[in-house]
Amino acid sequence: MSDLTQEKSRSAAPPARAEKRVHIKSFGCQMNVYDATRMADVLAPEGYAETDNAAEADLVILNTCHIREKAAEKVYSELGRLRVIKDERAEQGLSTMLTVAGCVAQAEGAEIMRRAPVVDVVVGPQSYHRLPTLIDQARTKRRAIDTDFPEEDKFDHLPGPSRQVIARRGASAFLTVQEGCDKFCTFCVVPYTRGAEVSRPVERILAEARELAAAGVREVTLIGQNVNAYHGRGPDGTDWTLAHLARAVAEVPGIARIRYSTSHPRDMDDDLIALHRDLAAFMPYLHLPVQSGADRILAAMNRKHTADDYRRIIDRVRQARPDIALSSDFIVGFPGETEADFNETMRLVADIGFASAFSFKYSARPGTPAADMADKVPEAEASARLSALQALLTEQQKAFNAASVGRTVDVLFEKAGRHPGQIAGKSPYLQAVQVNGPAALVGTIAPVRLTGIATFSLFGDLINTPEPAANLGMETHA
Repeated sequence: MSDLTQEKSRSAAPPARAEKRVHIKSFGCQMNVYDATRMADVLAPEGYAETDNAAEADLVILNTCHIREKAAEKVYSELGRLRVIKDERAEQGLSTMLTVAGCVAQAEGAEIMRRAPVVDVVVGPQSYHRLPTLIDQARTKRRAIDTDFPEEDKFDHLPGPSRQVIARRGASAFLTVQEGCDKFCTFCVVPYTRGAEVSRPVERILAEARELAAAGVREVTLIGQNVNAYHGRGPDGTDWTLAHLARAVAEVPGIARIRYSTSHPRDMDDDLIALHRDLAAFMPYLHLPVQSGADRILAAMNRKHTADDYRRIIDRVRQARPDIALSSDFIVGFPGETEADFNETMRLVADIGFASAFSFKYSARPGTPAADMADKVPEAEASARLSALQALLTEQQKAFNAASVGRTVDVLFEKAGRHPGQIAGKSPYLQAVQVNGPAALVGTIAPVRLTGIATFSLFGDLINTPEPAANLGMETHA
């Protein structure tokens, strides 16, 4: 086909497809990253192409997170910046529709509509499959809001992921298998913003995994607010566990690696632990939040496990996979936490040893039981505790990375590196790895000899192999 013919072919397409742009900015968890891709899937048939530049977008979506302190205020600050863009585009005769989606939208939708007249659409995370309808409503009625928990499953109404959207994800992708949570930890808003636990049927998950693999995705992370509580209906009519599902995903041609996040200690069953030993595609990495090492605080958090329960789970996991990299979440300064309680957390961290972790000062979330608890920890004391905990966790992460130097591991290359001639990827242990190598290796898995460490990544040398793109799965070389 000649260039002129190609140009005529493009101009023959529906004009809307070439004219409309959507910019999606996500905050917070992995689920929000996944939700952003599915919103792009929903909008693609409506003629919206993604752009990284809000200033050229006809539709801007803030995909919000309600987990951290002052989450709503950050949304209003971002909306103030976007209002300037909206006004500037209006002066050029261009319209910009602003949408607030996600958990802040779910929790504070009416207040957003009241405080921010610049917002056209507010949509909760259970209703983003209705985005096209809401956008149409906003055009005719000026504004639209949907923060209900609909009876129908949103996944029933979502189109399959488009190849164009998948291509933007690269070699790794998130795949939602479960959403919502029934645990009701006293500090957490998830049950109120995401609703009760819902697991997607196995066949729909596998169909999406096949689409991802066909577009070049080599690694999928199965995600959910409480992913190891997965209990989706299988093709045999029974409810499958996460371990059963992961085995099926591993059989999808092209999928070489599987991860999962985020888990709860109460749902780490024997089959899932054994899978870390038995399934080659299962990466030797586990993110298992504990939150505190003090039983008294764990009870106040309604975690329904003790510190020793957690230790025993980790012992079983390490027995199954001795080289596993462990990650966790910690909250310091929870209401009523004493110095002795905090020292119990430090003891647990010292006992277990983590390759990475996320740690935060407690921040009250409106509407949660912990927000009304007395005996608040002074801000200065909470800050000092967080600094001490993070220093220990950083020391452990550095030790884990240092112990990796000299080993050969298979690296999934995902993008160009920071410097010319470099490519970047991640090890089976979720470590960032940089090597000098050809860009043609991006999207493939190849063995790398790790030679050094920096603050946030490791460096290595490619091991010469006849076919570095063979990609027959993960194997760690001693």
